[in-house]
Amino acid sequence: MGLVTLVSGGVDSILMSLLAREEGIDLFPLFVDYGQLCVDREWKACSALHKKYRLPKPRRMNLSGFGGLIESGLTTKRLRINEDAFLPGRNSLFLLVGASYACQVHADAVAIGILTEEHHLFPDQTSAFVRSCEETFEIALGKKVALLTPLIKFSKADVLQLAKKKNISGTYSCHAGGPKPCGKCVSCVEVLKAQAEKE
Repeated sequence: MGLVTLVSGGVDSILMSLLAREEGIDLFPLFVDYGQLCVDREWKACSALHKKYRLPKPRRMNLSGFGGLIESGLTTKRLRINEDAFLPGRNSLFLLVGASYACQVHADAVAIGILTEEHHLFPDQTSAFVRSCEETFEIALGKKVALLTPLIKFSKADVLQLAKKKNISGTYSCHAGGPKPCGKCVSCVEVLKAQAEKE
């Protein structure tokens, strides 16, 4: 089986990739530059992690114009990084380009690191959303590419616990793009809450 993994340099996507490799799946990692503030540090971490864990070298797709026009707190400092974090169409974009890339490399599926729906913040973080995209893309692409959410039963605390067991380190997931976690963005707050749950 060939699998396009949507990767970012964060703990969710690297854990997803390592779990898929353990299943003997051929991986085609894809990093999407959608104009995010943290793109440079994300890409640096993503590249380093794939090298460190001997995963295939990720390909980088430049769609930075998307975030330049469709603004959110993830793409411009003019907006609030937490309260304005929703970027309309972001996961739709990820899944579409992932499915298109899967057609290019003859992969069977795309995996995205969406976590448990219980705590989802945005409408594009649900199983129903992913299933709807899968049906639409089958029409658009003329073939079925499975859209997988292998971490959908995991909370962030679950992810951090399993990542610790697998000695995963060197990830980066702060939306602000600074050298240290800002502690304010959606990603940082999610991690801080998960760490509190474990204590």
